[in-house]
Amino acid sequence: MRVVHLSTADLNGGAARAAYRIHKALQGNGIQSEMVVNEVSSGDLSVHGPAGKLGKASSRLRCYVASPLKALLHTGNPVLHTPAIVPSGWPDKLNASDADVVHLHALHDEMLSIADIGRINKPLVWTLHDMWAFCGAEHYSDDGRWRRGYWPGNRPTHESGFDLNRWAWLRKRKHWRRPISIVTPSRWLADCASSSLLMHDWPVTVVPNCLDTDRWQPLPQSLARQLLGLPADGPLLLFGAIGGSQDLRKGFDLLLEALAQLRQRQPSLQLVVFGELAPADPPDLGFSIHYTGHLHDDLSLRALYSAADLFVLPSRQDNFPNTALEAQACGTPVVAFRTGGIPDIVDHLSTGYLAQPYDPQDLAAGIAWVLEDSLRYQTLGIAARSRAEQLWNPARVASLYLEVYRIALG
Repeated sequence: MRVVHLSTADLNGGAARAAYRIHKALQGNGIQSEMVVNEVSSGDLSVHGPAGKLGKASSRLRCYVASPLKALLHTGNPVLHTPAIVPSGWPDKLNASDADVVHLHALHDEMLSIADIGRINKPLVWTLHDMWAFCGAEHYSDDGRWRRGYWPGNRPTHESGFDLNRWAWLRKRKHWRRPISIVTPSRWLADCASSSLLMHDWPVTVVPNCLDTDRWQPLPQSLARQLLGLPADGPLLLFGAIGGSQDLRKGFDLLLEALAQLRQRQPSLQLVVFGELAPADPPDLGFSIHYTGHLHDDLSLRALYSAADLFVLPSRQDNFPNTALEAQACGTPVVAFRTGGIPDIVDHLSTGYLAQPYDPQDLAAGIAWVLEDSLRYQTLGIAARSRAEQLWNPARVASLYLEVYRIALG
């Protein structure tokens, strides 16, 4: 069986890394898999990017073509919006290829237009890494239009100008006549897709993201801290997301409220933030904050998770964040809100703590609960590592995708 994956990137961003790991899991289990992206970072010969200077320049410029159109929408929803209007040559190439299955992933930056997706006549499988496929142009939404349809009468009050989301959604209805086999990493996103007006009668399967647990495993905490230049003593709380402190969806403001309540209870606590550089005016928490900047290689990230006493994920909305998988594979408990796909990752009171959404007081209670009992803390770490090995190992995930492919092939 030959599978061709389409993704905007292979390593740049959580969705790209998830897609690349699925690709490698399939290869590791005897499947002829290759990946096509606009932005190659891995150097992997089975990942193909734009050819020649013209192709590379075109891939970088595609996203700017839609910028004037996006500027016509005025919205209070700050997430990424993708109109997907720029045609590509991929449908003709894929249809003429010997691929048995075309596997779509996150398609940002105008890699593939909505009409292009409808023109692919190969068996299609689409792993959703966010809500874009069944929404309008937005990648996450909490206004519910995706359930009922994008009609003029249900436009949210925080939007004005050109209704880009309605226009994108109507184009999806027009061009996607044939149901696509949908895969979601979380039950939450599967429920969303199945209850959406666009995909309510499409096949939806839940398959988690995967992680090479031989590669991602704990390092001795003292060694990890030494390697990263972090304090040798005291509990370290880890938070990370690209631009996370500026992204309301990632909940950094809720974390700050929780930490304010821990000043007396955990006076020696220190915060480590990765994914961004130190701001000019960092928040005053009453204890130290260490900014690591952007860490891209797996060894540095593995050391960072191992150095931390726990990983906190205060997201208001998230699908199946790789960071929570990586932390648990390194034996680090996770504290998060019980929201989105996170309950599929964190086993409450077994591998971490799930706080009531979006209660900073309960989030603080969860952090304290993990840290205040050393025996319980060790048990949580062992269980987190075991969960990662059982649920997210590449062989298991590859076998689940093989079954999805067989069904798609009929």
